[in-house]
Amino acid sequence: MPHIPRSPLILGLAGLLPFLWGAAATMSPDLNQWIMSALHPRMTAPHVQLFYGAIILSFMSGVLWGFATKADGSRETLGYILSVLPALWAFFTTGGGPTSAALNLMIGFAALLILDMTFARWGLAPPWWMPLRLLLTGIVLICLAVTAFA
Repeated sequence: MPHIPRSPLILGLAGLLPFLWGAAATMSPDLNQWIMSALHPRMTAPHVQLFYGAIILSFMSGVLWGFATKADGSRETLGYILSVLPALWAFFTTGGGPTSAALNLMIGFAALLILDMTFARWGLAPPWWMPLRLLLTGIVLICLAVTAFA
């Protein structure tokens, strides 16, 4: 298994905080109430997790776009097309309530993992990309499941 560089690992793990925060607040009504009174209602479960999830899917579209710039010919075109799908998925599927938004984000992150594998198989992602993405996506899916099935 390739070694994940320290900076991407730390930043990736830090990026999990809103997902973990949302899952914890979903499981603890007392924590969620404290967040609402001490911070802001947008920082409560499930809002923080669902808004952030849509942002991250859009961010990952940009990452995949960057990978597509390394491709040539028809693979380059296909890479650009595939790269915009996570952002479009987030835009079109995260309305309609917390349960459906969480489920749709779960689908989006699972599909993103398939796109990550595709770009890695094409040799466009660094060798440590898939170990990092598997770790992060697994945790994201667990956190979103807490919201979807709470």
